[in-house]
Amino acid sequence: MDGPGLSEPERMILAEIERDLRADELLDRRLRTMSPGPPLARITHGFRTHLLAAAVSGLATLTCVLLVMAASTSAPGLIWAFATTWALTLVGLLVLVCRWSKRFSGRRRVRGGEQDPGPC
Repeated sequence: MDGPGLSEPERMILAEIERDLRADELLDRRLRTMSPGPPLARITHGFRTHLLAAAVSGLATLTCVLLVMAASTSAPGLIWAFATTWALTLVGLLVLVCRWSKRFSGRRRVRGGEQDPGPC
C-alpha cells in the first residue's frame, strides 16, 4: 500500500465486515474455491456448447444438400428451405464465433496480463 495504513476504528469496521461475510458459509465456500458456478451448470454449459456445434454442423450439411437439390430442380420450396437453413446456419455459426472470441480474449488477457488501450 502506498498511503498510510488504516486507523484503529477503520480496522475494527473492516474486521466486523469480514466476520459478517465469513458467517455466510455458501459465500465463504464459493470465495475459497472460486468456482464459476455449481458443477452442474459447468457440465451443462459444455454440453450446450457441443450441442450447438453439432447442430451447426448438421445444418451446414443439410444446407449443402438443399443447395444441390434446389440448383438441380429449381423448385421454389427447395430454394426457400435452402435459404432458411442457410440463415439458421449463419446465426449458429455467429454465436459459436462470438463465444470462441470471448473465451479467446479472456485467455489472452489472463496470459498476457495486458489490457487493450482503447481507441484513444
